[in-house]
Amino acid sequence: MRKIDLIIIHCSATRANRNFTVEDLEACHKARGFKTIGYHYYITKDGEIYPCRPEEMIGAHAKHYNAHSIGICYEGGLDAAGNPADTRTEAQKRSMIELLKSLCTDYPDAEIIGHCDLPWVRKSCPCFDVKKWLSQVNFHI
Repeated sequence: MRKIDLIIIHCSATRANRNFTVEDLEACHKARGFKTIGYHYYITKDGEIYPCRPEEMIGAHAKHYNAHSIGICYEGGLDAAGNPADTRTEAQKRSMIELLKSLCTDYPDAEIIGHCDLPWVRKSCPCFDVKKWLSQVNFHI
């Protein structure tokens, strides 16, 4: 079993007014040369959680951190004009909390961060402040 010390939240960097299904995500990642989706979980706008890559398989979502992390991606992250924005629906937020609680039970030492919190990342992903949101919803491991 892999040692997991990070749970990294991502966005699909797609516009909130357009759908980006799990099938679209898979096609996108395969076109980039991945064997399958690089994230372990994908949360669509309706709050559906799609298990993608098995947790025991190293992800392809955060260079230099994949070996010891779990990747979660939510559909969206850009407003209708293509600007970074927290586009999560209430259903996505509820599902994200549910998934994080489950993962923290399995990986109690894991820190939850946003992709942009990694030192080398220069993008807005996941387009919201993960630590601030977790404190606002009183999320405790």
